[in-house]
Amino acid sequence: MSSLSRELVFLILQFLDEEKFKETVHKLEQESGFYFNMKHFEDLVQGGEWDEVERYLSGFTKVEDNRYSMKIFFEIRKQKYLEALDRHDRAKAVEILVKDLKVFASFNEELFKEITQLLTLDNFRQNEQLSKYGDTKSARNIMLMELKKLIEANPLFRDKLNFPPFKASRLRTLINQSLNWQHQLCKNPRPNPDIKTLFTDHSCAAPTNGARAPPPANGPLVGPIPKTAGFPPMGAHAPFQPVVSPSPNAIAGWMTNPNPSLPHPAIAQGPPGLVQPPNTAAFLKHPRTPTSAPGIDYQSADSEHLMKRMRVGQPDEVSFSGASHPPNVYSQEDLPKQVVRTLNQGSNVMSLDFHPVQQTILLVGTNVGDIGIWEVGSRERIAHKTFKVWDIGSCTLPLQAALMKDAAICVNRCLWSPDGNILGVAFSKHIVQTYTFVPNGELRQQAEIDAHIGGVNDIAFSHPNKSLSIITCGDDKLIKVWDAQSGQKQYTFEGHEASVYSVCPHYKENIQFIFSTAIDGKIKAWLYDCLGSRVDYDAPGHWCTTMSYSADGTRLFSCGTSKDGDSHLVEWNETEGAIKRTYNGFRKRSLGVVQFDTTRNHFLAAGDEFVVKFWDMDNTNILTTTDCEGGLPASPRLRFNREGSLLAVTANDNGIKILANTDGQRLLRMLESRAFEGSRGPPQQINTKPPLLTNLGSASNVSSPIAVNAERPDRMLPAVSMSGLASMDVSRTPDVKPRITEESEKLKTWKLADIVDSGHLRARRCPDTAASPTKVARLLYTNSGVALLSLGSNAVHKLWKWQRSDRNPNGKSTASISPHLWQPANGILMTNDTSDGNPEEATACIALSKNDSYVMSASGGKVSLFNMMTFKVMTTFMAPPPAATFLAFHPQDNNIIAIGMEDSTIQIYNVRVDEVKSKLKGHQKKITGLAFSQSMNVLVSSGADAQWYPRDALPAPVSSAIYSCDGLLVYAGFCDGAIGVFEAESLRLRCRIALSAYVPPSISSGASVYPMVVAAHPLEPNQIAVGMSDGAVHVVEPLDADPKWGVAPPQDNGAHPSMSSAPAASNNQTSDQPTR
Repeated sequence: MSSLSRELVFLILQFLDEEKFKETVHKLEQESGFYFNMKHFEDLVQGGEWDEVERYLSGFTKVEDNRYSMKIFFEIRKQKYLEALDRHDRAKAVEILVKDLKVFASFNEELFKEITQLLTLDNFRQNEQLSKYGDTKSARNIMLMELKKLIEANPLFRDKLNFPPFKASRLRTLINQSLNWQHQLCKNPRPNPDIKTLFTDHSCAAPTNGARAPPPANGPLVGPIPKTAGFPPMGAHAPFQPVVSPSPNAIAGWMTNPNPSLPHPAIAQGPPGLVQPPNTAAFLKHPRTPTSAPGIDYQSADSEHLMKRMRVGQPDEVSFSGASHPPNVYSQEDLPKQVVRTLNQGSNVMSLDFHPVQQTILLVGTNVGDIGIWEVGSRERIAHKTFKVWDIGSCTLPLQAALMKDAAICVNRCLWSPDGNILGVAFSKHIVQTYTFVPNGELRQQAEIDAHIGGVNDIAFSHPNKSLSIITCGDDKLIKVWDAQSGQKQYTFEGHEASVYSVCPHYKENIQFIFSTAIDGKIKAWLYDCLGSRVDYDAPGHWCTTMSYSADGTRLFSCGTSKDGDSHLVEWNETEGAIKRTYNGFRKRSLGVVQFDTTRNHFLAAGDEFVVKFWDMDNTNILTTTDCEGGLPASPRLRFNREGSLLAVTANDNGIKILANTDGQRLLRMLESRAFEGSRGPPQQINTKPPLLTNLGSASNVSSPIAVNAERPDRMLPAVSMSGLASMDVSRTPDVKPRITEESEKLKTWKLADIVDSGHLRARRCPDTAASPTKVARLLYTNSGVALLSLGSNAVHKLWKWQRSDRNPNGKSTASISPHLWQPANGILMTNDTSDGNPEEATACIALSKNDSYVMSASGGKVSLFNMMTFKVMTTFMAPPPAATFLAFHPQDNNIIAIGMEDSTIQIYNVRVDEVKSKLKGHQKKITGLAFSQSMNVLVSSGADAQWYPRDALPAPVSSAIYSCDGLLVYAGFCDGAIGVFEAESLRLRCRIALSAYVPPSISSGASVYPMVVAAHPLEPNQIAVGMSDGAVHVVEPLDADPKWGVAPPQDNGAHPSMSSAPAASNNQTSDQPTR
């Protein structure tokens, strides 16, 4: 249903309520599902009208929709059941138990059994948990308080609990306005018209004396008819202009398919969503819509077919999240606020843009016309171009005259094409230049366009046809579209009355269009047809405004600053051309034009008052701010990378500050080290493919007894090698620091770090009260890094937490302080289903949800979902065979789970609906690893097809291996008790940790003890935890004096050491651990 139709329902609800049609009001509330009347709901509950309570709720939610809904229906039906027992109506109680409560048995069988047992009691208050149950009235009131909390927390009731504010008798007022308008259009309006029906348009009969009568003072409905002065001026009563019919795919109701035979003035214009009915007056040709409300509230049935609007679906909510852990909620920790790099461009930066694929590559343009490309991971400027006209002879005379008069030129905008192969630069004088970006860092001239008279204020890329196009706008009030390859002009859009400040191309329902803003505050929208603007309305601030869609293309935002310095950041309602939300927090007088950007479809950021301000898209108040450690201009420019893990911000003294969140810091650490290592090899070793981890985000920190495939096709060299780039462009030489290496000397002096004594590292055994602990089958850190979770071979979980103290104020995991073996107050254990099998022989698997609230686990039986706060089983699913061998939560939706199976298949399972959504095949053996991409719709898997034997490194078989959180190291446990630390790129051993270094001799002197699993800390790349064959868990990290595990071994003439990969059966150094 369109937005205006939805508002019409609210108008009808108000009208019915004013006319006292109470039952009809609540029926419409239920059937439309637009407004949940909490007062009506309370009356029904307090009156015990249980059937009507559920009937009313059914218009808004169903039992199985999510966890909140399930709890709501359960509480209602439980109360109904208890009241029947209290009346000693056992027949009714049994009916309620069988028909209403049995549906919950599959979710909590024990609770259903306990409820059933109440039938055997003379008084259910004999049950300890119900001993405080009072009378019926008080019990209903107590339950009602709980229901209100559940309803308010339920995402399905979002925006449905408050009736929108508008004046009384609004529908009557609109009808009176329509009648008044009809009367104004009468050829012979009478002073007191006799309006007897609303079914047909009003028309006055001709007066007997032929005189024109004044408009009426009031109408037949309640309230006065609005005065004529309240309407736009009429002008002559000329025939109404025709309206263009929209295409079937009209976007948001206002992108129409014009008739080429009609002249430009006949094009329907108005705010988005406003399509005039066939009798629209000429004065609506150029409406000026107030920014606070849509231009019209209701449309007749004749024009309803013109109002096809898009409905943006809401993402499924996570159903297994309690009030303390909201589903899919981002936190401030997701925002990049930590300054990790400071770059100096050499001149004032005017524009920034991160590469869409290689997300640490930053393009910048400056106030002296030069552009630079930075690899922020290594802090190197890999390309630099100063401004020059490539072919002065082909330039127009106005451009030549402008350059002769004043040679100074500035970059107004620079940005990458969607695939990152082309970059475009818009200059302050006439010119647009495009370059081809070669993966090795070279910039090749592609096209130079004399685009506009005066400055080119903005540039954008789009695909209106199959080929890539460039959109430009300028001081000459024009918008132009050019072929990106040839530079040939394709379209010119005229209609703005002032310099065009920005352009924002987009598409919906296969309709391509462009938003544009001018410095007079006008916003227009254009189709690729040169037939004029489809939209003409005002932006808040009425001056410099930019527009941008969220990454998923569903939400439209704009940010602008007025000449007086008033800044406005708003979200638009596309269907109506009205402002949906205005964000607060700007100073009264901004110093400069405020710039903004969006990220993760969830956050907004803008530079103002010498800080960066952040907003949640769904909250108008400021979320947080950062001053980037000082040194920012009054209105800094800023830009997120695609994943939102990095934020580039302009700084004083020609600087650029790079801010990062935790993921961004990992990415920079990984690429910085790889770029350094890559620069030591010859240029022909450059791999131009981007690293997989850049796109997939951080690797999982789940550790398991696995062997590692030596080929490692997913481990790529950096997308751009710094040494290779340095040789491409001599103009960049000052920015690239030469590195002088003496490989032969390093080979002679380098020595493997071999730690055999406990005094050379820090190790801590986690306390355990078990009398006879069993070997550790799985081990992982929580995503926050403050706790360890293990799964024993007996299918029992254990959780260790580090508590806050004077020695450890942040409560972080450390080998310096012993953690606490934690259990909930109820004392229960998290124990997996074993299906009568032997868990010692099963392949155990475990995974944590992103917010550490839920753990999913299996030990050869059903997969269990536990609540980490209570250790209670929330549900079980996927009974063997085949058994689950690896588990992974979707990073954005805890309901979606990938399950690797023993039969080599992968099942994508939705917990909320208890349904396998898809089944993936392709492996030959059981699944040993799964990882979802953090940003793309990608799942990576591995199977037990080969085993890694590190030749000439350590003699024993590998028992477990895992990457460090930054992807630079590989930690491997060996069956002789040693731990090896390897370089991730070369798999060369850099450090060996003997068993005696981290396990006291009194423990290791007995039976053979070795690490079954190794877990990597999610934030500290040099901290690990190992789960042992004797059931112990140890935390191991380097000393503060030497915070890394040895020194990276040098490359011998750039060659990697040879590694062997062979099937496990072909080597006698096999272990009883599953292979990878």
